[in-house]
Amino acid sequence: MEFISSDTNVWIDFFSIEKLKLPFRLPCKYIMYEVTVEDELIKPSDLGNLLKECGLEGIDISNEEYFLAEKFNAEYKQTSIHDCIALAVAKCRSITLLTGDKHLRIAAEKEGVVVIGTIGILDRLIAGEYITVEEYRECLILLEHLNGGVVRLPKSAIRERLEKTK
Repeated sequence: MEFISSDTNVWIDFFSIEKLKLPFRLPCKYIMYEVTVEDELIKPSDLGNLLKECGLEGIDISNEEYFLAEKFNAEYKQTSIHDCIALAVAKCRSITLLTGDKHLRIAAEKEGVVVIGTIGILDRLIAGEYITVEEYRECLILLEHLNGGVVRLPKSAIRERLEKTK
């Protein structure tokens, strides 16, 4: 089973379109530092608990991950400590990082960490036939409708996928 170190913003995207359970159809285990779950998954209220019910696993981090996160936080000024912890976990465990955060994606690229975001999860779901074309389109349409507010995704990526599924 693939493990994925998770940041918070992708979950907000899926919550916003009322599809929070969808990513858990993939044969993946999403992990997040337990303190991040408690500190960052508070809006909307109880999001952390909802995600844990779906299968998100709160984890402890090693000393190596902690010190690497501190190093990243000093180096990548536009990332939060929780972002840096997610990156450190992904790097130390050689797993994928789940995030839509632009600055965290740039840092991950510099660190040689594979990144996936909201659209990437949807692409995996459709490619693996975990969702139908209709479900895929519905998600994209909802994301497009909310884009620019709570959802912040590349418009062209959404539009391109919608065109391909006509």
